[in-house]
Amino acid sequence: MRAALAAAVATALGAAAEHALDFCLPRTCVSCERALAMGEHGVVCGGCWSRLALLPAPRCDRCGHPLRTRFASAACGWCELLPPYVRAARSVCWMPGTTASAIVRALKYEGWTAVADGIAERMARLPWPDDVVAERTAVVPVPLAPVRLRERGFNQSALIAASLAARWRIPMWNDRLVRTRRTGTQTRLTPDQRRRNVAGAFAVGEGGVRGAHIVLVDDVITTGATLAQCAAVLFGAGARIVSYVSFARAPAAGDRA
Repeated sequence: MRAALAAAVATALGAAAEHALDFCLPRTCVSCERALAMGEHGVVCGGCWSRLALLPAPRCDRCGHPLRTRFASAACGWCELLPPYVRAARSVCWMPGTTASAIVRALKYEGWTAVADGIAERMARLPWPDDVVAERTAVVPVPLAPVRLRERGFNQSALIAASLAARWRIPMWNDRLVRTRRTGTQTRLTPDQRRRNVAGAFAVGEGGVRGAHIVLVDDVITTGATLAQCAAVLFGAGARIVSYVSFARAPAAGDRA
């Protein structure tokens, strides 16, 4: 009885201290810079999460990309970009877009690493084909070059992958895929230039991937060139099949908002 009472008092005092701290030093959203509501957890407010430009339905069962028409039977053009050994791909929202871009920027360039858990929470809710859920072996983050990792201090894809793996209750293999050289920024490159830029930039590390269904994790998919190169390396090293998951995806001309 006394132990229960002591625990209840400690909980009440902790909540009171948290509220007092919020009053004296109000926390603000790292995306919109508005004050977080009392009791909100994390560093991104609920309003910003709710304003994400989610990929609209109907979506392709394989690649998760919105179909060009509203008829689920329509052919998907985005699947043509995927190698045959890529089973499925999923993303939460469109980017660029004011809210998604601000959230990713806070994580990658402003050092708000706590954002990764909120991103992974939304990625974990994405629906997948039953066979992917049943057989996914591990998540593997797209690696950064050692120089870029030292500059930034962390790999944002690895932070997201760690939280996602915990929610899916499967391992994260952070050392099975390595970047062998630094590549230039992909921002202003054409699709062909992006493919050439990342060609030969990845290799399989220690531990092996033979027979595994790997889920590659990245923050944003633009043309898919980086993920395609990673998937080719993993498949060449014996992975049975690969799937992709990202927080955001860049729309192509003609995609429905």
